[in-house]
Amino acid sequence: MFRPILIAALLAGIGLSNAQAQLPESVSLLLRSANIPEDAMGAIVLRGNTTVLSHGAERSMQPASTMKLVTTAVGLEQLGPIFRGRTELRTSADVINGVLKGDLILRGGADTDFNADVLEHMLQTLRNQGIVKIKGDLILDRQLFQPARPDIGAPPFDESAEFRYNVIPDALLLNTNLLDINMNSTDRQLSILMQPPLENVSITSDMKLIKGSCARWEDGWRPPEYRRDASGKLQVILHGTFPQNCSKATSINVLDRNDYADRLFRATWKRLGGTITGTVREAPLTGLPPTAEPVGTRMLADHVARALPEVLRDINKTSDNTLARTLFLSLGSLQSDGWLGSRPVAMAAPEDTASRARQVIQEWFQRHHIDTQGMLVDNGSGLSRTGRIAPAQMAGVLQAMQQSPWAPEFQSSLPIVALDGTMRKRLLNSPAAARARIKTGTLKNVVAIAGYVPDANNQQCVVVAMINSDLVGNGNGRAAVDALIEWVARSGAVPVVAGQ
Repeated sequence: MFRPILIAALLAGIGLSNAQAQLPESVSLLLRSANIPEDAMGAIVLRGNTTVLSHGAERSMQPASTMKLVTTAVGLEQLGPIFRGRTELRTSADVINGVLKGDLILRGGADTDFNADVLEHMLQTLRNQGIVKIKGDLILDRQLFQPARPDIGAPPFDESAEFRYNVIPDALLLNTNLLDINMNSTDRQLSILMQPPLENVSITSDMKLIKGSCARWEDGWRPPEYRRDASGKLQVILHGTFPQNCSKATSINVLDRNDYADRLFRATWKRLGGTITGTVREAPLTGLPPTAEPVGTRMLADHVARALPEVLRDINKTSDNTLARTLFLSLGSLQSDGWLGSRPVAMAAPEDTASRARQVIQEWFQRHHIDTQGMLVDNGSGLSRTGRIAPAQMAGVLQAMQQSPWAPEFQSSLPIVALDGTMRKRLLNSPAAARARIKTGTLKNVVAIAGYVPDANNQQCVVVAMINSDLVGNGNGRAAVDALIEWVARSGAVPVVAGQ
């Protein structure tokens, strides 16, 4: 079904000319003006089976968020386009006169849409069944992924661990564990509103109002904290400074996720007229496969997430790290068919979900005859300083997906140049505008792009470029990779020499 993609043959066997190995002059000029050495950039352009350009394409490099293309490509082919995550409310207890006489199990199944509204709908389903009181505990079942709480003990990626892009997923991630914060200031006062409302959780601030630019409000932001008093009430405290006469909104991940799920559940259940007598606790390890139905339980309510192609668009267009990492972990625990539209992966080892996911990705590359030497996929999102892939390997992924039955679903997940996603403000007046589909990647020392660019003859080209340098900031790296995209979009009408 799939055309083999032999990276070694691609780079060595076809005999690249000097012109093909040379960067376009427009790209080289931008690199020189930013003092970025050309060997800090790896790039490859393929037109069908023809290599138009290959510059350092065999070197393993940091790809930043273009690594999401690996996760989404393998995810789409392994799990299929009808895959959906799922959340369940289960119990083994009887319901007598409106009382659930035992524990309620909230079971996670990699549901990427499990938010506060979904929880309310599920709890309303319990009320519709006549349940008013839960005489037991709320049990949080995250066992689909192992370890069940990968966030515990994980070193922070950077100094902004509280922001959305740093949220580490688990199989039962409710509302992305985020508090939405609205901050509004006058000359003398700062008012703060927190959503969603949580039982016995309040928010306060010791932020100092200053004269400054509202657009640069984050300059005075300091990591928030939360405190628990003797009665069990929680208080979120914002720190730093905030400009006068400014209104801004942000989202923060600061509460422990057991606290978050507990307090959101209680607030929602109380609002619907229900009560619960027990506490919240984690589901114990059972020794059963993570997709096995809990013995002796029945389902009271469930929620099924959007189909995978819709989730892929959120992952690639907006570069959502948490969704990408959830899909990555799903590769280590699920395949098509069965529970959650899935079944357990038939692998004896390794035990942890992330390692199994890496094995699934490795096997996918092998099936497509893409060399994996030097490649390292750690969490599947590209938010990493250890992840590595060569531009030629990334091009292999893009070529494989051109031949996939799910090529339309994959390509439609990529940002459209000058129109949407992370490419909406780039190359606005370029021949690539509204035609090319490009995944972007950015870290402090990385700028990368990967995707599909139609040339002047409307022939689809695979384009990958990565720059690893401390000098890529201030738009320098972005200008160089965008120049490559434009060069490809203008090419094809007449024979192209790479240096021109």
